[in-house]
Amino acid sequence: MLNSIKSKIDQVLRVVLIVLMALLLLDVVWQVFSRYVLSDPSSFTDELARYLLIWVAFLGAAFLTGKRLHIAIDMLSKKLGISQIDRLVGLVTAIFALTVMVIGGSRLVAIILDLNQLSPSLRVPIGYVYLALPISGLLIVFYSVVQIIHPKMTED
Repeated sequence: MLNSIKSKIDQVLRVVLIVLMALLLLDVVWQVFSRYVLSDPSSFTDELARYLLIWVAFLGAAFLTGKRLHIAIDMLSKKLGISQIDRLVGLVTAIFALTVMVIGGSRLVAIILDLNQLSPSLRVPIGYVYLALPISGLLIVFYSVVQIIHPKMTED
């Protein structure tokens, strides 16, 4: 059951990351084209690229946590070869992600949304940009719990 849920989350996250990276690529290509070929740089592309990069970075970190490819997760356990270290690393990662990313990130999003702060070019609420923090935090907590319960399941 847990393996099935993890596989579905992996699949969705993989597709979301591919779409975001494609959008980021198109955005940057358009910026370069409009600046150097048309001599009329687009006003929103720089801001959009920044926001897409934030989402790609946070969701990518969550995805790599689920695949156990994040350097901080496997460095010590591979060196020492102790499975209990894997569980300890999963616990510490889950606690950090829960307190800093989920709780702290949710508070940040709530404050920013209450202030009705909009981005300068795109005119979208900045809180939506910061949603990447608690969402990726929840994913990291999920992957860390999977690592604690089934330490070998996350290895591909």
